[in-house]
Amino acid sequence: MQEGGKEPGGVSLDDSLSASEKWGVPVKEKPELYLTIPSTELVFWALFSAGGMVAAFLVPIHVAILGIAFPAGWLPDDALSYERMLDFARHPLAKVSLGILVVMPLYHWAHRFRYAVHHQLGIHGWKRLVATLCYGTAMGGTALTVWILLRI
Repeated sequence: MQEGGKEPGGVSLDDSLSASEKWGVPVKEKPELYLTIPSTELVFWALFSAGGMVAAFLVPIHVAILGIAFPAGWLPDDALSYERMLDFARHPLAKVSLGILVVMPLYHWAHRFRYAVHHQLGIHGWKRLVATLCYGTAMGGTALTVWILLRI
């Protein structure tokens, strides 16, 4: 740059910027904000991801405790006694925890199975029927889980 902010060709940066504004480049107007109701697909994706998190983090912990630690003798003999587990299952927070542990992976399975049928197996017909069966099974499992937990 030379003195006065001019380029070697004699045009300053300010001159070229102001000239580019005159070229008539259309400026995008800001879109109007409006409220949209999320589709059910968004809800099922949220349930899918929550179920995946439960299946990845919480189920292995329960498998380690119930399937490895207790049979290996690392826990006291009465740690999983019937009376102790019944008292645990009757607590409201334990019911919520057990419900989440059972229900969320059902929705993860439903969403994954639905997409496996459509995309991996290539069965593109009966999309509504497959979705209804998958999510209906998950909802039925949810109702059964809630019914059992309320009866304890």
